[in-house]
Amino acid sequence: MSLLLPPPLSTITRYQPITTKFSSFSFSSFISLRKNALKNPTNNGCKSLTRASGTAISSVTVEKDVADGTVVVIRAQDKTGFLDVIARVLKGFKIEKPTIQFDEKEDCFVIKFVVTDLGGSKIEDKESLIKIENALKEAVNDGVVLRKPGFVGGKKKTDRMFELMDGFLKNDPVSLQKDILHHVEYTVARSRFSFDDFEAYQALSHSVRDRLIERWHDTQQHFKKKDPKRLYFLSLEFLMGRSLSNSVINLGIRDQCAEALSQLGFEYEVLAEQEGDAALGNGGLARLSACQMDSLATLDYPAWGYGLRYQYGLFRQIILDGFQHEQPDYWLNFGNPWEIERVHVSYPVKFYGTVKEDVVNGKKCKVWIPGETVEAVAYDNPIPGYGTRNTINLRLWAAKPSDGYDIESYNTGDYINAIVNRQKAEIISNVLYPDDRSYQGKELRLKQQYFFVSASLQDIIRRFKDVHGNFDDFPDKVALQLNDTHPSISIAELMRVLLDEEHLGWKKSWNIVKKVFSFTTHTVQPEALEKVPVDLFQNVLPRHLQIIYDINFAFMEELKKKIGQDYARLSRMSIVEEGAVKNIRVANLSIVCSHTVNGVSRAHYELLKTRVFTDFYELWPEKFQYKTNGVTQRRWIVVSNPSLCALISKWLGTESWIRDIDLLARLREYASNSDLQKEWMMVKKINKMRLAEYIETMSGVKVSLDAMFDVQIKRIHEYKRQLLNILGVIHRYDCIKNMEKNEREKVVPRVCIIGGKAPPGYEIAKKIIKLCHAVAETINNDNDVGDLLKLVFIPDYNVSVAELVIPGSDLSQHISTAGHEASGTGSMKFLMNGCLLLATADGSTNEIIEEIGAENMFIFGAKINEVPALREKDSTIKAPVQFVRVVRMVRDGYFGFKDYFKSLCDTVENGKDFYLLGSDFASYLEAQAAADRAYVDKKKWNEMSILCTASSARFSSDRTIEDYAEKTWGIQPCKCPF
Repeated sequence: MSLLLPPPLSTITRYQPITTKFSSFSFSSFISLRKNALKNPTNNGCKSLTRASGTAISSVTVEKDVADGTVVVIRAQDKTGFLDVIARVLKGFKIEKPTIQFDEKEDCFVIKFVVTDLGGSKIEDKESLIKIENALKEAVNDGVVLRKPGFVGGKKKTDRMFELMDGFLKNDPVSLQKDILHHVEYTVARSRFSFDDFEAYQALSHSVRDRLIERWHDTQQHFKKKDPKRLYFLSLEFLMGRSLSNSVINLGIRDQCAEALSQLGFEYEVLAEQEGDAALGNGGLARLSACQMDSLATLDYPAWGYGLRYQYGLFRQIILDGFQHEQPDYWLNFGNPWEIERVHVSYPVKFYGTVKEDVVNGKKCKVWIPGETVEAVAYDNPIPGYGTRNTINLRLWAAKPSDGYDIESYNTGDYINAIVNRQKAEIISNVLYPDDRSYQGKELRLKQQYFFVSASLQDIIRRFKDVHGNFDDFPDKVALQLNDTHPSISIAELMRVLLDEEHLGWKKSWNIVKKVFSFTTHTVQPEALEKVPVDLFQNVLPRHLQIIYDINFAFMEELKKKIGQDYARLSRMSIVEEGAVKNIRVANLSIVCSHTVNGVSRAHYELLKTRVFTDFYELWPEKFQYKTNGVTQRRWIVVSNPSLCALISKWLGTESWIRDIDLLARLREYASNSDLQKEWMMVKKINKMRLAEYIETMSGVKVSLDAMFDVQIKRIHEYKRQLLNILGVIHRYDCIKNMEKNEREKVVPRVCIIGGKAPPGYEIAKKIIKLCHAVAETINNDNDVGDLLKLVFIPDYNVSVAELVIPGSDLSQHISTAGHEASGTGSMKFLMNGCLLLATADGSTNEIIEEIGAENMFIFGAKINEVPALREKDSTIKAPVQFVRVVRMVRDGYFGFKDYFKSLCDTVENGKDFYLLGSDFASYLEAQAAADRAYVDKKKWNEMSILCTASSARFSSDRTIEDYAEKTWGIQPCKCPF
């Protein structure tokens, strides 16, 4: 069996730490060896290798085989950290007999050692020896820290600093224990003899963060050295969830942390539960952003994420008597150990004011004189990759008052005004998605969006100018990704900076802007596209409105040359919407100024072409692409379902699938294997037990593990059709109630689980939640039904809850009206965990069908192309009798609250069934019946479940990111050497 580099993950990450004899050397040992080598120099004919520039480089050779191993020789100039680098590269091998000599004539060190496998045997495989040699060359040439000439403090200080900081933090349990106790005493400020679970979590988090920071620094230094083209991912939402579990998995120290804590009297799982969710987003778009950051880090792409550090996350959902109530999510109340406040990284962000003309270098230019300035302060969140040293950054901005305003207020004794100014500034980054039904809400949202992109672009441009003297290389070094329309004001902002501050001129500025932006839209309905009133724009961002007008004028003139005087089409495509209220069409601005427009699934791409952006597609078909969304298997299998992770690795014989997910396809050959199916069933049972315990704790409802766990968890919305699900549950309940006793014995038991938040102002969605509770109250307390049917609503659904629910699910419902879901990443998470899908042919479901086969899913309902005709005929189509009956039960007060539910029933009857619940109801019941029949045949069900997981590779965010990198961003991996 050949030895591979890097060695199998099982030898270096999850199961046990492997240390080589070499790694037992400290830096002081190396200093001693180095000093001895300098005292006793040799002249062994070491030849100096040089680059084209003439600077010396290192060399690595596999010199010869000896009886007990292979001799490796490294020749290099005076660098520090050799032994640490070698030990990390050859982790999983045994390294013995190290010697260091100094060649005085050639001014280079000569390091020799013998390498064998862990059993002490010589490595016979030639290919493995070549890989060892190449890995060492890469690490020694690129990864060793060079001593900087002229470092402040001189050579002695430099040597001393390297002596103190040469090694990396160790990951063995004893070292972790020391670090944890250090942070208990000096960071948390508690006695190491008396601290509780939460304080232990804080100390553990800081210990893990220390290791992230090491990798983060190395990665950023490597990026700076290589100067690759970088991606900057701009998104107002990042639904990161918990950081601890993801970080320790990606660092490969989960088991070491668990062992370290166990010896200190703590349980890792208990401490992990102490962490709250960082709910900086709402739904799929935000979770998608988090998955993509994980994949960017894992695949070694040079990338930064930018967003807002909301003081309050998405609201906490409280259920009282079945009604949703919202409470602020004080997620920062107890601090966030994962973030690093960069008080020295702050930028002024301007609002309001006027624009005047000035003359600079003999040319007229515009000068924006702001009426208000706030400061954007950076908070960095390291994002580690899996199986790599690369750790990238998510930089979030918080709004603070400008120092000038505070000083002026305090100097005049107006302390109250100073406090008001502070509150006024900080409100910008207080809340995710302020209610924009009022003018003040719209204003705050616009300020929020501009604050975020202005700070981000200042940071990006500053980083670019640190290395580059002019903007000629900007498109070759910077890719700006707009995640939906929220960051689209960055287009006008970049134009403003290039025109007004860098004085590049319109033509050059425009040529730069249209080369750097790419735009991904998540919209499926034209009427849902974002618009900003012109008068609001004029008030808040007067200079940007001028620039948008100029862009639109140039675009309209160009368009007239291509389509002539087609005023209807010109009006539709204009960035400025005329009418009683003039608006800026933000999506149109994004399309005109971006080099690529992306949909998020093939079905979505077709909708963009035929419904949402038809005019633009006909003008620029080459601009339009699609990259089907994906989710990260690290979060959604490795972290959330460790039992399944271990089982997959066992049957594939490797953990490499965690990084190379295409390997999952090999599970197909074992799908009918009875041994795998037994183990698969056991994993599912364990996960169902965890979920059942959570349900009982949360709701008091006991559920049977023999029942099918049927789950729908997502934002509550009419188009997602949770109401269809509830009406289906009512139908099932009605059928059971009308069965004879012997008939009930044939019923497949169901536990129907629904979870999700309704937007605070969305009354119909809130009524759906109340209906779910009213129906559950009736069903769960009906002794005639017993364990045959239970209905449970999971409150305050978030990422952490999803990590518990998804692994324990048997069936998952994704039943949006066809043509309303852009992609739907929730189905992908369930798919990876071996959960069968009951779904409409919407969003990415069509691509899932291609991968897994329709015979392994339960597909129902109208197709996308059938929906418009059905809506036209809605008033004439007679709803199925089953549908009429269950709606009548709700309307007549069978579940109580008769008057309250009247308006809800009205949305699906009397020609108002816009989302086609009645039209799809019969097909929905047939799909549910098919799921019942399949569940009875356990062998067939388990085979289908295994095939779900085996077919999920296409829906990894790794594949999505690779597509973006190649086809849209034009970036290459930039791997930080070990």
